[in-house]
Amino acid sequence: MTEEKCGQLRTRLLKTVGQNNFTTWIEPLEFNSVDDGVAVFHVPTNFMGNYVSQNFADLILHEFSLSGVSVQRLAFRVAANSPARPVRQVEQPSEPFAEMHAGGGQNLDEAPARSVASGASLSGKAAAAAPMETLQAAPLDPRFTFDNFVVGKPNELAHAAARRVAEGGPVTFNPLVLYGGVGLGKTHLMHAIAWEISAQNPGLNVLYLSAEQFMYRFVQALRERKMMDFKHLFRSVDVLMVDDVQFIAGKDSTQEEFFHTFNALVDQNKQIIISADRAPGEIKDLEDRVKSRLQCGLVVDLHPTDYELRLGILQTKVQLQQKTYPDLQIADGVLEFLAHRISTNVRVLEGALTRLFAFASLVGREIDMDLTQDCLADVLRASERKITVEEIQRKVSEYYNIRMSDIIGPKRLRSYARPRQVAMYLCKKLTSRSLPEIGRRFGGRDHTTVMHGVRRIEELKSTDGQIAEDVEMLRRSLES
Repeated sequence: MTEEKCGQLRTRLLKTVGQNNFTTWIEPLEFNSVDDGVAVFHVPTNFMGNYVSQNFADLILHEFSLSGVSVQRLAFRVAANSPARPVRQVEQPSEPFAEMHAGGGQNLDEAPARSVASGASLSGKAAAAAPMETLQAAPLDPRFTFDNFVVGKPNELAHAAARRVAEGGPVTFNPLVLYGGVGLGKTHLMHAIAWEISAQNPGLNVLYLSAEQFMYRFVQALRERKMMDFKHLFRSVDVLMVDDVQFIAGKDSTQEEFFHTFNALVDQNKQIIISADRAPGEIKDLEDRVKSRLQCGLVVDLHPTDYELRLGILQTKVQLQQKTYPDLQIADGVLEFLAHRISTNVRVLEGALTRLFAFASLVGREIDMDLTQDCLADVLRASERKITVEEIQRKVSEYYNIRMSDIIGPKRLRSYARPRQVAMYLCKKLTSRSLPEIGRRFGGRDHTTVMHGVRRIEELKSTDGQIAEDVEMLRRSLES
């Protein structure tokens, strides 16, 4: 088969299967020969050969036919003594996978894995060796490094712990669990750890993937009866990084395998780094033994950003934007306005700034308050959701498992008085209501009672870790 025909075949396959599937499954194939109607390809792994055979064989045979080459079947062989190959990073599957138990009969939604070892392409060109053997659930973002991470009080502990783990040395935090809401920096820190490990210890075998991808590989191994390969892959790594571990909650077989993988790596003193959207103990349907293992290391919360941190993030991002738009000016007060108005999600904050710079460059105007309010009207409206006193009272009563009438009522038992003070504190911080108005909503209490409750909670937040955590959890829940 000529080089020209091979190139034409590759082009048609790219158009047919799409860029992601082509990059992941077709490009790594190294065409070897056609002999007696059998087209032979070298593949980096048995897994890849099996997957291509099951999902793309008919299509490849059809394309051979269009090229005028007589091929009746395909053969895939793992190249002997092949050099180490880099990992191909592709997009996350758009649809979730259904779990299939060892003896069950659920179907698995077919979708490409996010990352597989890739080798030479159909053109026959060998791929260059990678500096670190890393399988990633998504491409590592070059922006997500420690140098670009803005540190503030809400995330300083998480940043320090991530730095310590990334520097290597004796394994002290195992596992390191980073948890927090959307857009608070978990992904940034996970990527930063991977980049730093790559720079400091290029010989380490690092496996970085999502919990969904872990489940997909597990189900695939069950279906193809290759559990030994699966266990070898996951238990021979030096660092295991799993994103969004809450995804495996409720999936019994996957949790069991994750549990055994976790234990095997800890026994070998290998580093494990986990991220989740909430603390391990709060993940519904996560087995107690898995919760226990996750809680045995360092569990760090990335708190919602405060005004100072949001302003610092905006200032850092403005410096990056001005490299792209060097002639654009931003008026005084705009960043402070955005940091105050967009308070719940850093991604929304960064997206708003990106939109501002793009819009200003198109219309040729300075980024001032008028342009900001025009350009970001929808974002600012969405961030204007008003939290009511009644909503706070209801949320606090649910959190402490007491009746709302007890929050408002006259009872002075400690089990009612403390939640009442927490509710008053949140009303003062999250609403625009005056102290007398808040007092009226709490059974007609005097404003001095409200003031005392607010001050008491402020004092307890600095001395009582449980109260501080309760207030933070309630605030996050109300602002989400």
